Amino acid sequence: MKKHIINFRVRYAETDQMGVVYYSNYLVWFEMARTEFFRSLGLDYAKMEKEKNIFLPVVESYCRYRSPLKYDDMVAVEVWIKEMGSSRLTFEYEVKRGAEAVTTGYTKHAFIDKNRKPLPIPDDVRELLEDPSIST
Repeated sequence: MKKHIINFRVRYAETDQMGVVYYSNYLVWFEMARTEFFRSLGLDYAKMEKEKNIFLPVVESYCRYRSPLKYDDMVAVEVWIKEMGSSRLTFEYEVKRGAEAVTTGYTKHAFIDKNRKPLPIPDDVRELLEDPSIST
């Protein structure tokens, strides 16, 4: 199972009136991690959209908050593929502060064309996602 990790510090703008990270920011962080995961494999969302007319909308998301993060906390978001079907992918995420898992979640994505019709995952993309020799 390929995993990718991004690290960053919580910005003040990401916190709410109570001084904790506002809940919707976790989905933004999931997207950041997912995009960098793809990029680490040589895949680029923008290129797939522009050159291949392939789009990957989120069709379902879930986030479980266990412990609040606050301004200036160091955060690591780990992402990996949990399931891959013929035209869908499920990514799983774990958000950590140090060794503590503070949030977990997933997003499900469909491969679609510009007319929003389902597409099978292209063979070249599937090969990169399945290649056990690639370490991210």
